[in-house]
Amino acid sequence: MPLLEREAQLASLEEYAGQARRGDGRLVLIAGEAGVGKSALVEHLQRDLPEGTWCWGACDGLFTPQPLGPVFDIAVTLGGDLLEMCRAGAAREELFSVLLRQVRGLSGLHVLVVEDIHWADEATIDLLRFLGRRIRDASVLLVATYRDEGLSAMHPLRIALGDLATQRSVRRITLPPLSADATAVLAEGSGLDPAALYQLTGGNPFYVSQVVQAGMSEVPASVRDAVLARAARLGSDSRAVLDAVALIGTRVELALLEPVADCPASAMGELMTSGLVAEDGRTLRFRHEIARLAVAGAVTARRRSAIHARILASLQALGCDDDARMAFFAEAAGDGQAALRHASAAARRAAALASHREAAAQFERALRFADGADPASVAGLYDGFAYEASLLDRWQEAAEAREQALALWRDVGDRLREGDTLRWLARSLCSLSRGREAVAAARAAVALLEPLGPTVELAWAYAGLAVMWMVRGANSDAIGLARRAQAVAGPLGLTEVLSDALNSEACAVRATGGPWTGPLRRALEVALAGQHEAQVARAYVNLYACYGAERDWAVAERYFTEGIAYCDDHDISTYSVFLRSDRAGALERTGRWDEAVAICRELLSPGGPSPNIRLCPLTRLGTIRARRGEPGAWECLDEAIEYADGAGEPQSIVAVRLARAEAHWLDGELADARREAELADDAAGGWDGWDRGAVAVWLRRTGSARPPRGDLAAPYRRQLDGDWAGAARLWTELGCPYETGLALLGTAGSGSAGEASLRDALQIFTDLGASATVRLTRQKMRRLGIRSIPVGPRPATRAHPLGLTWREREVLELICAGHTNAEIAGKLFISAKTAGHHVSAVLAKLGVPTRHAAATRAVRLGLAGTPC
Repeated sequence: MPLLEREAQLASLEEYAGQARRGDGRLVLIAGEAGVGKSALVEHLQRDLPEGTWCWGACDGLFTPQPLGPVFDIAVTLGGDLLEMCRAGAAREELFSVLLRQVRGLSGLHVLVVEDIHWADEATIDLLRFLGRRIRDASVLLVATYRDEGLSAMHPLRIALGDLATQRSVRRITLPPLSADATAVLAEGSGLDPAALYQLTGGNPFYVSQVVQAGMSEVPASVRDAVLARAARLGSDSRAVLDAVALIGTRVELALLEPVADCPASAMGELMTSGLVAEDGRTLRFRHEIARLAVAGAVTARRRSAIHARILASLQALGCDDDARMAFFAEAAGDGQAALRHASAAARRAAALASHREAAAQFERALRFADGADPASVAGLYDGFAYEASLLDRWQEAAEAREQALALWRDVGDRLREGDTLRWLARSLCSLSRGREAVAAARAAVALLEPLGPTVELAWAYAGLAVMWMVRGANSDAIGLARRAQAVAGPLGLTEVLSDALNSEACAVRATGGPWTGPLRRALEVALAGQHEAQVARAYVNLYACYGAERDWAVAERYFTEGIAYCDDHDISTYSVFLRSDRAGALERTGRWDEAVAICRELLSPGGPSPNIRLCPLTRLGTIRARRGEPGAWECLDEAIEYADGAGEPQSIVAVRLARAEAHWLDGELADARREAELADDAAGGWDGWDRGAVAVWLRRTGSARPPRGDLAAPYRRQLDGDWAGAARLWTELGCPYETGLALLGTAGSGSAGEASLRDALQIFTDLGASATVRLTRQKMRRLGIRSIPVGPRPATRAHPLGLTWREREVLELICAGHTNAEIAGKLFISAKTAGHHVSAVLAKLGVPTRHAAATRAVRLGLAGTPC
């Protein structure tokens, strides 16, 4: 089939190849739907670059992949140190480094192709990140193809693409479907109606080619029929080989195919001329994955099982050491013992390479065939799966697996493993907002392990119970247990436990007003030095949360940025989601509500995070909806309080109760608001000055007679002392506009100063879109006899097609002119922080992720001139 409407993409590829040839390496990401011609484009480039050395690797969607599978494919061609390291089972960091070192030392243009990275394991995605940042001084063109349809916002590849977007060496090419005109060209001579063909296929080149080549008199009902129509023309021997190829996978070694399907010469010849498959040296592959799936799906269950059994036996005979591949075919062949053996090994290898999704899938596969196996081994599999599931925020499954493991360890009589599983179970229950059960399990673990002496398991049990007490505000108990954990961990060299315990101790000390930054940073340093991924992630989460709680946004931002990058690079979904959840709270406090809402909606999408993580986005989204007078506020806040009460953690209960108090207050339901504020006050224990201050102010605001507790953060103390202007000034310095407005709203009296404060509050609430709070502010101004009260947004805002304020319009013009935040601040005589908030608001209202995208859209809408 001729390559139509791909001239621009080919020209770009040839340009990038020329840059790579001159030592300016490139990573080119080629995106498009299945069958759009990504592989055909790259193959065309290969024909145009005969002088280049080509190495091909592929990610296989047939089974849970071998981590770094494409690296092993490429190593066969490159040879040298990389091949030796692959065969030696080297760690992924070593493989990454040796691959980079080897390609940097090559002369002449080398093209590395990794196909179908939408199926890539996490380690392979990390490799692309690694190379994308480092190949710019190598004569290498790295081409990666992927399907861009159906990638969720949280898909590891989607996150990696966002990270790679800023790298100088990275280029992106998108392949669209063919136009109706190009489809008509391909339909010439087929007797098919071009318009009907285009309507059926949507211009997908594969769909078009298959329908045309099937030679039917009318457009078939589906592409599957078109593929199978071509396959039906093959002789029986050729069709048997085709079925085997389809079931083996994306790329099929001829050495494997021959014993599986005999492969008589006549059959192979007919198959090669069918147009369905292509030969690449010593491998065979379907020209299109969709065709392979269509053929594989047509094989009867009985024949499929028999073919899979032959594939398994042949792989064993060839000495295949890819346990992931062996596990897949063992399961497909119904060989339970082999599936258990290979899946267990594949799971542990994937876990060692930080490919946690693959590890979890392999543990699940092993457990499907674990009936009758040694109970201790099965318990170990349940524990292994539970750990991987916890890193993926699959807490319910983790808890269920821990309970299975716990029962087995008790049956075996292994008290050490029983106690260790108990403390893991406690963590899972905590994440499911089952607070009482979690504490009971954690205490039981300590009681079971203490008589066994100072062990690794006891150190972890102490650390786990310290976390339980810390989040419940029992700070002295938390500090004591954290230090006991450190005392056991130190002599045993348990740096992972040490990091965890330092982390919990620091958080508890902060709540008591003590020095916490040093221990918490030390927890991060220890975890990084020991390469303890989960502890590194936890340290980033708590550093971001603690600095955010202190309203130190600049330092918090640093830990958020570093933490997100680390979690995404290491496939630690749970802590990545924690960071994004906390991010929503920070954005709400700093007035970036549209961004906060976007994050909340993403986190609360169907199939979203566990209850423990849903708490924050539910609370933030409910709060913003209440302030804006939007529907759905109480649905969020009712679900949030259910989770908070279930968890039994004062820090969560206080936040949700105060959000509910505010929602009632905004609705004019003062008695209900007072009740919620007093329930927040009842959740006493271990608060910091910010929590105590928030509760005290809401008690006062709702008319409660309860006195404040302990020391309060300065802005809240000023409000309770009646220094509204001073409180507003402090909130402004902290970058919290809504709190500034509330402080100004508390101003009493109708004098000029009071009127000015109320007008400032009204403007703040109006700019934030807080229509419910605007309504209350206007009501107070009318009660005080203030005249000429502004109604609604400014006329300029109402008239603007995107609802931009006059200040945001100025910022957009400066964005289009290519100015930085600091330059915008200088031109508008505002702080850089305020400029940053305006820029974020503009991006949110335009619905774009970057400044360049904002400038481009502004030009397209006629709101600005050509961007710089």
